[in-house]
Amino acid sequence: MSSQSPRPEGRRYEVPVGVDIAAAWSWRLIVIGVAGYALAWALGFLSEVTVPLAVGLLLTALTAGAVDALHRRKVPRILATFIVMIGMLLAIGGLVTVVGTQLSTQFDDLRDAVVEGIAQLQDWAKQGPLNLSDAQLAEWIDRVQAAIATSDSSVVSQATEVGTRVSHFVAGFFIAIFAAFFFLYDGAKIWEWVVQIFPRASRDKVRSSGRAAWGSLTAFVRATVLVALADAVGIALVAVILQVPLALAIGVLVFLGAFIPIVGALVSGMVAVLVALVAHGPLTALLMLAGVIAVQQIESHVLQPFLMGHIVAIHPLAIIVAIAAGIVIAGIVGALLAVPFAACINSVVRHLAEGEPPVTDGMVGDASRDV
Repeated sequence: MSSQSPRPEGRRYEVPVGVDIAAAWSWRLIVIGVAGYALAWALGFLSEVTVPLAVGLLLTALTAGAVDALHRRKVPRILATFIVMIGMLLAIGGLVTVVGTQLSTQFDDLRDAVVEGIAQLQDWAKQGPLNLSDAQLAEWIDRVQAAIATSDSSVVSQATEVGTRVSHFVAGFFIAIFAAFFFLYDGAKIWEWVVQIFPRASRDKVRSSGRAAWGSLTAFVRATVLVALADAVGIALVAVILQVPLALAIGVLVFLGAFIPIVGALVSGMVAVLVALVAHGPLTALLMLAGVIAVQQIESHVLQPFLMGHIVAIHPLAIIVAIAAGIVIAGIVGALLAVPFAACINSVVRHLAEGEPPVTDGMVGDASRDV
């Protein structure tokens, strides 16, 4: 016979309200997390396609205004798209030409400076605090040479990997260009097709959310270009004043790096400091560092609040976290795309929560426009 007392008739044993609510939230968060992970995995697995499409979308956000302006002046949209795309390709070619020209004309001087710097480092190792003898210094040099020699076996595999990456980059470049062309020319109809995939009851919300995200993205990209240009001009000007080699190439590098907010321009500016250190020594490097910091301070306290204060509307800590997550997920490309993605998500959430009017611009505008 059981020693337990019988359960009273009619008594209900309910789960506490807190546990019930926590369980409801937990399984929903698990489902959302699994779906998000599956989506991230799929995008990563197809990165050779999805990344060029994302870059093409950024290029579209940058140039859609120019195409719309030409179209408003009675230029056929396909012709306006061709004009803008050719101008963009010429601009990219010009940047590459500037970098190549500077490297070809000043590489020998920079190489001589590196050789001289290594000689000075050897003298410092022998006469400075380390007080190394010639035999000890020769031993360290032999160890470095041996380490380099042992890595020769991997040269072929590394060369193969580099060749594969270059081929992927070329293919991705053409995918991005073609995607940008069709986004510019027929983006509104493409977006309308995407909207039709959703249930009929939610299409209006999806359509307006897309317009809100597109308005935020275009404003963000254009403001970022202005900030990047200011960073590049400022740091390149400091390099010219200090007679640092590769000043224009450094400016191009800073311009590209500035598309990663907060950290991009600073990290690329450190390249200018290293070049100044190699070419002219510690004093010039310190002056170059001061110039980079000064330009960054002007950008952070003047340009960023003025141009992006009401565009991104994301706390700097959130931007840092987004960039860090982007680097972990997709490396440099992830860092490039993290903040625009966060800006779009933030814009959509605010639009749905507050009913803000969407901004119509370019690709997600009226699908019924004339070609």
